[in-house]
Amino acid sequence: MTDDVQTSKSVLDRYKRQLRYAPLGEEGQRWLLESRALVVGSGALGCVVADTLVRAGVGFVRLVDRDFVEIDNLHRQILFDESDAESELPKAVAAANRLSRVNSSVTVEPVVADLNSTNIRQLADDVDLIVDGTDNFETRYLINDYAIAHDRPWVFGGCVGAEGQTFAIVPGETPCLACIMPEPPPATAQPTCETAGVLGPIVNVIASLQAIEALKLLSGNRKHVNPAMTLVDLWTNQIRTIGLGASKSNDCPVCGQRDFAWLEARRGSAITRLCGRNSVQIAPEVSQTVDLPALAERLREVGQVTTNPFLLRLAVDDYLLTVFADGRTIIGGTDEESVARTVLAKYLGS
Repeated sequence: MTDDVQTSKSVLDRYKRQLRYAPLGEEGQRWLLESRALVVGSGALGCVVADTLVRAGVGFVRLVDRDFVEIDNLHRQILFDESDAESELPKAVAAANRLSRVNSSVTVEPVVADLNSTNIRQLADDVDLIVDGTDNFETRYLINDYAIAHDRPWVFGGCVGAEGQTFAIVPGETPCLACIMPEPPPATAQPTCETAGVLGPIVNVIASLQAIEALKLLSGNRKHVNPAMTLVDLWTNQIRTIGLGASKSNDCPVCGQRDFAWLEARRGSAITRLCGRNSVQIAPEVSQTVDLPALAERLREVGQVTTNPFLLRLAVDDYLLTVFADGRTIIGGTDEESVARTVLAKYLGS
């Protein structure tokens, strides 16, 4: 037996329980080992999805998240612990730290950034699939635009309270997000984790359904992808599926007319209200890099400043400003965009 064959056998031994599942088998496992996935969001859904993909042997997993760990994340975001919250680590970094100890043979790449039209190509061009772990529709429509434009499958997921839904989108084969939902729902029309709360079990269920669709696609089993939307309400014990085939339309502006307004930045906002946080994120109009140590020195006379290698936090008056190295700032203490802009200008001069 050659060294390469021995090494390959040793790698495969780790996944022998998966190999024994005939529809996956050794061939499917080899596909997984060579595959690359992008998980957008390292919060509740993203933690479970990333954990599952890494344990299953997906060879490369890139984690993109704009936020940091807080203590009230821990009831549902399974990759984090109290020390991550105390250190205020970015979620992508904390998740990658944990996953590197779960499966050292998988490459896990953390990226502390807000996925947007300026960086999505850089972050998604070299992957085979995208999984949605976000909490906002603007990012989902951006992912959908990119996926259709670049023939990249992606898996939608969302949950609030004890309810959730998920479906896989395969360009050219299934309806896309814009077919099913031509416009984002109004922010005031949808319950959020702030208004309705969220329970950990629904996160685990929806993310696991997302993960199995991702594993089907990455292992070369596209024919087994669920063609329906799955809706789950764990509190009332209901699981439903809705066929989506009739939703696909040549009149769809994205997959029918190939108009990529979100990808081309003709739609979208640099301001985002953060779910359940009484916070607003403001992103710079152009990409930039912030010298965090220099900024910390400037702000020490303004309020209480704490830093780590990834972010700076300024507590002043009734607000908590979190500045990331990529220029984004989260203003905690308000969910009003106008107030957030005023606070940003007052303390950071931008």
